[in-house]
Amino acid sequence: MEVLTHVIAAEEDELALVGESNAPLDEWSGIEMPGLDTAKFAMLHCLLTEDTLQAALDRCQPVYVSENENIVLRIADQVLAKLATFDADALESVAVELVATDEFEKAQWRAEDVLGLLTELSELAQLAESQGQVLFVWMCVVR
Repeated sequence: MEVLTHVIAAEEDELALVGESNAPLDEWSGIEMPGLDTAKFAMLHCLLTEDTLQAALDRCQPVYVSENENIVLRIADQVLAKLATFDADALESVAVELVATDEFEKAQWRAEDVLGLLTELSELAQLAESQGQVLFVWMCVVR
């Protein structure tokens, strides 16, 4: 079983539309984030906000679940703001910290791969912030 993960920039009131979509990248600006799950997003949240892991996991709960079991999380405004303002050095530092966590270590992520995803995520956060949008994480189980 594989989870398809996309991060989407959308208007906050488009939550249900994002959740019901079967191809959100065809309808909104976004990026595919293969291999990223709720636990990894929680680790990113922790590193960027200094929240506890439990607080981050609480923030990473689904905000929408569709009938066909698409799951949508909302990336916290504080995380979006930090991602939108980070420069290359800051992103590299976060990438190094992430790959040192158990979640990323177990999955054998390399720092350069994480940095690539963080760079794309940062660019999407900049776009979302400039358009007054939020970031949603859309997940779909591929059977």
